[in-house]
Amino acid sequence: MKVVLASKNPHKLVEIEKILAPLGIEMVLESQLGVDIEVEETGTTFEENSLLKAKTVMEATGLPALADDSGIAVDALNGAPGVYSARYGFDDTLDDWGRLLLLLKNTESVPDGKRQAQFVCVITLACPDGRVVQVRGEAHGILTREAKGEGGFGYDPIFYYPPLGRTFAQLSPEEKNQVSHRARALAALYEKLKEDGYADK
Repeated sequence: MKVVLASKNPHKLVEIEKILAPLGIEMVLESQLGVDIEVEETGTTFEENSLLKAKTVMEATGLPALADDSGIAVDALNGAPGVYSARYGFDDTLDDWGRLLLLLKNTESVPDGKRQAQFVCVITLACPDGRVVQVRGEAHGILTREAKGEGGFGYDPIFYYPPLGRTFAQLSPEEKNQVSHRARALAALYEKLKEDGYADK
């Protein structure tokens, strides 16, 4: 089965393809099909945005489409920045580092012991026959007070992962791919598709 990834990120394609390949699923980027869609993320949940992106690309290509929506949710901020993680502050002059610093500034008064946070990833597969498969993956950690580590991207340097005793930015790519929110969501998607008959049980 050929599935189009609602993304322009070739690295994400490789990551997803590696996990779903045993199911006989061939992944392609929307750009490989001559499609260039900027989906306006108007949803208020990761589930809504993921579904919106998958359905839009599915309708444009006529192929099953896979989309993900992800971000960081801080308990002390009532789940913010959440779906607005990539737009946190709603300031076009901010880059990833600027948004990271803004989150640290907005949590300065949050005491140690109350700095729990989760990385969340929701993946949706939307098919032309109307079938929708949606899964959620989470990684639970603690928001640090300063950036640590050179790897990863986004908020990884301030997300401390207790089971490994380091921030996501201090993990090797191999380590992160074992425990990240996207890895957990992809594992759940694999199991769901396998249960539904995409591979021998």
